[in-house]
Amino acid sequence: MPNPPHRIGIIGGSGLYNIEGFKNQKWRTVKTPLGTPSDQLLTGNLAGREVAFLPRHGRGHRIMPSELNHRANIWAMKKLGVQWIISVSAVGSLQKKYKPCDIVLIDQFLDRTKQSANHTFFGNGIVGHVAFADPICDELRQLLLKSARRKKARVHNGGTYVNMEGPAFSTRAESLTNHRLKYDVIGMTNLGEAKCAREAEIAYATMAMITDYDCWKTDEAHVTVEMVIENLNRNAATAKAVLADVLPRIPSEPADWPCHSALENAIMTDRKVWPTKTKKALEPFLEKYL
Repeated sequence: MPNPPHRIGIIGGSGLYNIEGFKNQKWRTVKTPLGTPSDQLLTGNLAGREVAFLPRHGRGHRIMPSELNHRANIWAMKKLGVQWIISVSAVGSLQKKYKPCDIVLIDQFLDRTKQSANHTFFGNGIVGHVAFADPICDELRQLLLKSARRKKARVHNGGTYVNMEGPAFSTRAESLTNHRLKYDVIGMTNLGEAKCAREAEIAYATMAMITDYDCWKTDEAHVTVEMVIENLNRNAATAKAVLADVLPRIPSEPADWPCHSALENAIMTDRKVWPTKTKKALEPFLEKYL
């Protein structure tokens, strides 16, 4: 069987696959040993590159943040040959300088979920500990920064993403605490993606698209679904422009960034005792170490 192409993955809202010039589109069903991904993956050619797009919450927005199967989503991306993932994600602003419709290219996460066991491929007989001090691929983030500036987007270089559980938005006390602690944005989805992508040796970066000021800023209307949707639509146009610019600038040769060898010294379990079932489930990640 031929090796899959070196694809670029995009995870985001379902509106993003309506990008002008997205050619040879094909929805693909990928079965995984870790459950069902959020949806089929849409493959095709965009800006001269092979891409695989996944609607994070499924077409029609059917899946809550806490219901997302990050392991299945990233496994499916890996199976299709994805080596880079760009996440386009709606977030709330925790600081005045980040205005609705700005982009924050985050470089850190703070975990406030209860989902840690679902944010790793390891377990069931194979133990691994990847380095995660710098959870975002900086090489990919810098390419996004340059593309956003070329497209005249209001973009901020760096920031901490607080990953809350949801699905309800923050209480005012929670929001004020995050604001006073100087965190930058808040969302419900990206940490699990980033952790699984690192274990899968996929370079991952987030375009955090500001939709609102959460509820810490009392001189602004507090966040509502209507507000989020209105700004999501405005953000989609910016995201599409940045994506079209950055895709041809991502290396087309086999990847050799640090993220692409994250497992090299991470697996603690002696290969002689790797359970057959677990080894088979993780084969797309472990095959080069077998």
